[in-house]
Amino acid sequence: MAKTESTFLNMLVVLTVTTLIVGAALGYVYNITKKPIAEAEQKQQIEAIQMVAPEFDNSPIKDKYSLKIGADSLEVTIFPAKKGGQKVGAAVEAITKKGFGGEIKIMVGFNADGSIRNYRVLKHAETPGLGSKMDEWFRTDKNNQNILGKNPATDRLTVSKDGGSVDAITAATISSRAFLDAIQTAYNAYMNRTDAQSGASYKAHNK
Repeated sequence: MAKTESTFLNMLVVLTVTTLIVGAALGYVYNITKKPIAEAEQKQQIEAIQMVAPEFDNSPIKDKYSLKIGADSLEVTIFPAKKGGQKVGAAVEAITKKGFGGEIKIMVGFNADGSIRNYRVLKHAETPGLGSKMDEWFRTDKNNQNILGKNPATDRLTVSKDGGSVDAITAATISSRAFLDAIQTAYNAYMNRTDAQSGASYKAHNK
């Protein structure tokens, strides 16, 4: 039997067929996993809203709206919290792309007056044991770490190294700056200050 000659055309056909098979397989997996992933994300979102927002009797998910904030046009989603038809605050989902490991997404709860009620970190890629401490660091009653109850309108919520009132995470200044930048972005959206900028500054490395 003659051995099939390896030609450019043969290789092209094999590559094309392989690509089509792999593409179809990836598409199949995506369609299977898309719904569970979306449901998991929505569950996380609902749990975060319930954790950070003031007590409400409306549906923040149904009443949500989005704004573009600052020069970077970051999209921020506001989930209004109402009770008896009156606004009592909101949960605000905001992101910053200035983290040491990239994007940080948080859900921040505000009272009606703009003071911070609570927060939950939804996504980050910060260094384990350093920047990852943001999950609890900024609600811990120690020195000047705790931001709960503070109002960005009257409290300078930047790290003390930059003249602010908040102690940065030890050895994770960039992560701390980014976290507080996301808090400020969330507040600006809550107050509908779409052109406002965070006062935080950034450096090349954690210190």
